[in-house]
Amino acid sequence: MTELERTEIKENLDRIFNAVKDKNVTVVAATKTVDVERINYAIECGLRDVGENRVGELLEKYEHYDKRARVHFIGQLQRNKVKYIIDKVCLIHSVDSIPLADEIEKQARKHGIVMDVLVEVNIGREASKGGVMPEDLDEILDHIRSLEHVKVRGLMTIGPKIENVENKSHFFSKMSEIFIDISTKNVDNSNMDILSMGMSADYLEAVECGATMIRPGTALFGKRNYDIK
Repeated sequence: MTELERTEIKENLDRIFNAVKDKNVTVVAATKTVDVERINYAIECGLRDVGENRVGELLEKYEHYDKRARVHFIGQLQRNKVKYIIDKVCLIHSVDSIPLADEIEKQARKHGIVMDVLVEVNIGREASKGGVMPEDLDEILDHIRSLEHVKVRGLMTIGPKIENVENKSHFFSKMSEIFIDISTKNVDNSNMDILSMGMSADYLEAVECGATMIRPGTALFGKRNYDIK
């Protein structure tokens, strides 16, 4: 890593932290395709939460992360891969089905842990994205609350791919309304304190609409080749 790259990471991280200063927002760096040296330098600069999209990539990097890192899984998770990450991550962001929740329960029970999760909501109703539809949210939340080794910590969404900032903010505001409505209900096995939304292109709008967690990647590490497998 060159000195210029180090400087850019430090400046980018400072810019992100300053943008959410005093707003009680957790910054989870999206680290897909980012090498461990760059991730660990960001941790040296104050980053604490990193989010991986792919199970294989997470496993390759896991032993090399700075020990201060809190590792999140933020991508679509297949049921047959839950067992590989259940004891390695602090939060799974993308629970979008009852069968997936049940598999997390099964694997967490084996390890004697309680796994914190977010339920992913497809707020833009996009066929290309995962997540439950808003009208189906109560069903999956009720089911997860019945599980002993899975705890709902909140909701996650990916903003729709639209250029108009006002339209995107509309979806984030709608998501925030859903989150507030659910989090004010007093129910067991639920501590709804996390609303994860907003990535590099839209985290400022997401924070203004009530996000408590953001997932910038390019804004921190620069453009990457997402075709790398």
